[in-house]
Amino acid sequence: MATLPSQTKPITMDTFLRGVWEENPVFVMLLGLCPALAVTNSAVNAIGMGGATIFVLVGSSALVSLLRNVIPKQVRIASYIVIIATFVTIVDYAIHALSLDLYNALGAFIQLIVVNCVILGRAESFASKHRITKSVVNALGQGIGFTFALLCVGSVREILGSGTLLGFPLFGENFQPWVVMILPPGGFLITGAWLLVFAWLNERKQRKVEQREEALHAAG
Repeated sequence: MATLPSQTKPITMDTFLRGVWEENPVFVMLLGLCPALAVTNSAVNAIGMGGATIFVLVGSSALVSLLRNVIPKQVRIASYIVIIATFVTIVDYAIHALSLDLYNALGAFIQLIVVNCVILGRAESFASKHRITKSVVNALGQGIGFTFALLCVGSVREILGSGTLLGFPLFGENFQPWVVMILPPGGFLITGAWLLVFAWLNERKQRKVEQREEALHAAG
């Protein structure tokens, strides 16, 4: 049986980096916005949610890739959800055992990783079609990109809303925190601002590429 072309392509740095920047789950594909808005009132919460998501994303992608030729197509989505739920249960118990404060801060959003579109999307569109090594590299890039997005939002919200970063005070006693930043409206405002920044950066990059192509065309 012939191997699919997508499976024969070598693993490159682009396999990893696309999830961090060009296909960032939050800032580009607009996936996983619920935790990005709900648990990012501090950088610590953002890192905790990001780490849990990386674990589930990498573990589920690896297992889906290993079982891609075994799972019947008719029940593939249900099978992916069972696999993802297994890793979510593991990370749920791990966080509960390691840090009760973090567990209480993240609340139900740990369990809701099961229905995170980023993870189910990777399982369906990538892990089920590629070998384990490439699937793990891609999942790791997507997970780090997701964590990066949460940390960007969480850091700004914590600095403006509490005057701290990772719990350490940054300003003097006279600093007046913007309490709205650690409330849901602050999550929408900061996430929207970061979306504008990413859209501007991508547009600027696209213009440079077009200008370079025009210059090469004119020179040719």
